[in-house]
Amino acid sequence: MDFKTIIPDKLISLFVKSILVFEEQDKKQKTILPFFADGYPGLIFQETSNGLLVNPHNKLMPAFFLYGQTIHPIELEMTGAYKLIVFQLYPFVLKSFFNVEPKDLNDNCYNLDQVEGNKGIETVLELKEAQHFKDRVEIITSFLLSLFENKQKELDLTIAGGIKQIINRKGQLNIEELYKELHLTERTFERRFFKSVGVNAKQFAKIIQFQHSFEQLTLKDYTKLTDIVYANGFADQSHFIRVFKAFTGKTPLAFKSQK
Repeated sequence: MDFKTIIPDKLISLFVKSILVFEEQDKKQKTILPFFADGYPGLIFQETSNGLLVNPHNKLMPAFFLYGQTIHPIELEMTGAYKLIVFQLYPFVLKSFFNVEPKDLNDNCYNLDQVEGNKGIETVLELKEAQHFKDRVEIITSFLLSLFENKQKELDLTIAGGIKQIINRKGQLNIEELYKELHLTERTFERRFFKSVGVNAKQFAKIIQFQHSFEQLTLKDYTKLTDIVYANGFADQSHFIRVFKAFTGKTPLAFKSQK
């Protein structure tokens, strides 16, 4: 499997975190890509020989779709050759760009054929005609820019700023201090945050905290497990293990052994 990470164009970096490209040319290869909570919804274009199946939901996916917060672990299953492009989005764009309720997309997907007008359908046709991943990345970039131009006034930039603070501080911050910094009451902040993201601020911070610890574990950037615990602001090792198991279904030791 060939894998690339692409830094998004500055024009879309306000709302796109990163672009991931996966490609397999072996027609007999079975591929399973695990995905865990990371705080970022996204959109996927897929071209597969035998379809893209999302497990454990056993759901066959359309060519171009949007996904929300991944709370519980999933696996993308493909048999044969495939090309997959993933745009990781900052969560504050779901409601404004696509007119969907973020909470309804938690552990769920949305067929982008349903985007108002024919823009989604037209984009799918363009993507299928293009052959090189660079051309496809440009097509998806243009699709998102057109949504941004039409919908930017609907963005909640105050909450967007709060989301980026949580991300930049790796989930290690006091939510009460955050909404006070944003000059919002707790009730207003939580209502607007949930409307934009689909989970509350505390849960989102926990997901971001988990994601950084997960990355450190998978990259083996530690000597002892307690290095991960304290680097990522967990109270103690048992706290870290509980959070890790909640998002992966396994303890860190079991997950590491599996890898």
